Amino acid sequence: MKAGWQTKNLGDVCDVIGGGTPSKDKPAFYSGDISWATVRDLKQEVITSTEFKITKEAVKSSATNIIPCGNVVIATRVGLGKVCLLGQDTAINQDLRGIVPHDTTKLDVRFLFWWLKSIADVIVAEGTGATVQGVKLPFVKSLQVPLPPLPEQQRIVGILDEAFYGIATAKAHAEQNLQNAHALFESHLQSVFTQRGEGWMEKSVKEIAAPTKGSIRTGPFGSQLLHSEFVDEGIAVLGIDNAVANEFRWGKSRFITPEKYRQLERYTVHPGDVLITIMGTCGRCAIVPNDIPTSINTKHICCITLDRKQCLPSYLHIYFLHAPQSQAFLAKHAKGAIMAGLNMGLIQELPVVLPPIEVQAAIVKATDTLREETQRLESLYQRKLAALDELKKSLLHQAFSGAL
Repeated sequence: MKAGWQTKNLGDVCDVIGGGTPSKDKPAFYSGDISWATVRDLKQEVITSTEFKITKEAVKSSATNIIPCGNVVIATRVGLGKVCLLGQDTAINQDLRGIVPHDTTKLDVRFLFWWLKSIADVIVAEGTGATVQGVKLPFVKSLQVPLPPLPEQQRIVGILDEAFYGIATAKAHAEQNLQNAHALFESHLQSVFTQRGEGWMEKSVKEIAAPTKGSIRTGPFGSQLLHSEFVDEGIAVLGIDNAVANEFRWGKSRFITPEKYRQLERYTVHPGDVLITIMGTCGRCAIVPNDIPTSINTKHICCITLDRKQCLPSYLHIYFLHAPQSQAFLAKHAKGAIMAGLNMGLIQELPVVLPPIEVQAAIVKATDTLREETQRLESLYQRKLAALDELKKSLLHQAFSGAL
């Protein structure tokens, strides 16, 4: 701590003001022009509008309090650690506290704001509660506020305001670049499937499946396979946790005995089979790897063995996930929200725009190359965003330890 700096309890230099919720049984209370904030309104640095507005009668009839414009509010229950400034006089609910300095000639409000931002992790760490984390009023009042002279506070605020404006601008650029990378990838896929060439045709999934019984199948239902029949090792059973982020991954270990497998052998998955989840999170898609050990799939997955003279698994994987024709068909025919009503019958009827095999291979190669570049850019921009967040933390730490 620098010479000339003091520390005091927050409750000794600020009023810590609670809030409340007007009765929801009286709709008229919510027809006024007084802004009333909840944690959902703490989305920006400055609150300039709120989801709800209430009347003067609502204020009088409840525990809410109006916090004057320009002051700080913090979340002390839901959304613990969030801090905002008020762009207008605003009433608050019981999950928020207004922090109002006793004397602004001794404590600058924006200095208070940035300091509360710097200790957000301290507030979060103090949270208690079985379902909703919160902190008690005595803890808030006991927080130790650094108090340099007012000119020093204002100098620090000026540095932080300028630095954080620059960081916000850099983050916005990085986020836009990240969106642009994704948009480029999607634009490529849109053009692939909308610009048909010679020899392209349209077939349903059931028409391009292998000409063998059970080439499109789900796993065993009901008493065919019980949870009590799973063992510690043996023949693997694949579920929706094996199709994550639209690629095959080993998830939860589930096995059946070789004896049980002989009863369920018709559900065997093969290298290159396309898996589509039809229960849980529907619509995830993955390709079974070439090194798959002997395995079966559960009823939560539609497993497709393709006629590879007609369609490459990697092409169907791309088409199902990205082709506008595929998405339009699913949106039209799935029950409820897109993918919510996905089932094997719907997948069998899905129309596939199908170029010749050599064109499919070229599309897959070009798409994989572009995906790798997109992932490289995504990693780059994510690292940049993480570095900017670390810079913010570092600046706040320096500011309130006297190192700026």
